[in-house]
Amino acid sequence: MGFKTNSEDDEAVSEINVTPLVDVMLVLVIILLVTAPLLTQSVNVALPKTASTTPDTEKQPMQLGIDAQGAVTLNKNPIADLVALDNTLKSELAANPELIIHIYADQGVNYGKVAEVMATVQHAGISKLAFVTLEQ
Repeated sequence: MGFKTNSEDDEAVSEINVTPLVDVMLVLVIILLVTAPLLTQSVNVALPKTASTTPDTEKQPMQLGIDAQGAVTLNKNPIADLVALDNTLKSELAANPELIIHIYADQGVNYGKVAEVMATVQHAGISKLAFVTLEQ
């Protein structure tokens, strides 16, 4: 490094110290050289082949619909009243203890009717109940 003495020249020093820049660049190169082999390593494994499977249709949730007039359907089959719904759900629960019910209620249906249907489902012994809605 050159020091400037107090002379008559008022010339500015226009040199850049590149030593810190070289130090940083050497550290980055070392990091790159160390990590590059780790990124390309892989383990070659022969995975076993299996046959495709179909989803189990027995475990599909039952669709309980309530239209705007309050009519109840179970898997698109009309149900006469709540007593018939209770009996049907109890027999379905006996056949499938993991029974799930999805409720499709019209937005114009009276909330009291939905509450009655939910109470009937709970009375039948089904605890897995979900509402199906559409995004707007």
